[in-house]
Amino acid sequence: MPSLIDLRRRIRAVKSTQQITKAMKMIAASRLKRAQDRIVAARPFAQRMNAVLNGLVSRVDQDTHPLLKQAAPGVGRPLLIVVAGDRGLSGSFNSNVIKAASQFILAQGGPVMVGLVGRKARDFFRRRGFDVRCEAVGIFTKLAFPDAVSIANTAIEEFTSGNASSVHIVFNEFKSVMTQQVVVQQLLPIPRMEAAADAGPSVDYLYEPDPQRIFEDLLPRYVQIQVYRALLESNAAFFAAQMTAMDAATRNSAEMIENLTLYMNKVRQAAITREIIEVVSGASAT
Repeated sequence: MPSLIDLRRRIRAVKSTQQITKAMKMIAASRLKRAQDRIVAARPFAQRMNAVLNGLVSRVDQDTHPLLKQAAPGVGRPLLIVVAGDRGLSGSFNSNVIKAASQFILAQGGPVMVGLVGRKARDFFRRRGFDVRCEAVGIFTKLAFPDAVSIANTAIEEFTSGNASSVHIVFNEFKSVMTQQVVVQQLLPIPRMEAAADAGPSVDYLYEPDPQRIFEDLLPRYVQIQVYRALLESNAAFFAAQMTAMDAATRNSAEMIENLTLYMNKVRQAAITREIIEVVSGASAT
């Protein structure tokens, strides 16, 4: 049975931990608000650009631009960009995206190149000897569009040079404070959406200048925007997961303090009762 001193020390330690988790929860909540505002502002542009671009590329020849071409069989290897966090203490945030990335790699049935965003992704895949084509660690501290441009340009270079047969990105998509969904999205070759049956009459486009010159600027920008959106989604999802995890840790600490305090009171009461019995027994013996 632990002594009263040991129990008091454990209670003080748990209270200190509770203060830390509560502070981390408040910090994550404040950062989540800013990250959520950024992703809400970026989503409409990314989604609209995706719709317009798919409307364009569905009506042009596949050989109009290298980013639209399907790789020839046996040429290149898939490239997977894994977006995880730089830190832990966020529940299953990092493990979920790494698990999804591992499942994607196994499904390919052959060697896969990886691009790693976040310290957790880098540490996991580096130790396992994967062919790493790019790394980005510490960018979520001050996430900006040039960070996405650098990652997207590396993916574009690998694809157009023939090293990569396709490019996918896996990340946590922010749904709500309580929900984050792992998404595996194809970046290259740029996928073509099938027209819905109720989409109405098709629209024909007149190109000025020619489609080749338009796509030379538009398609790389599309890839950059999609990577930037994935980074923003992952950043917001990380703070949501961390806030949820720290809130659960704070509540668990409160429950543990309550149980330890109750147990300490029982131990103290038992000690007092034992001392009284000893005093009474000694008085009776005399």
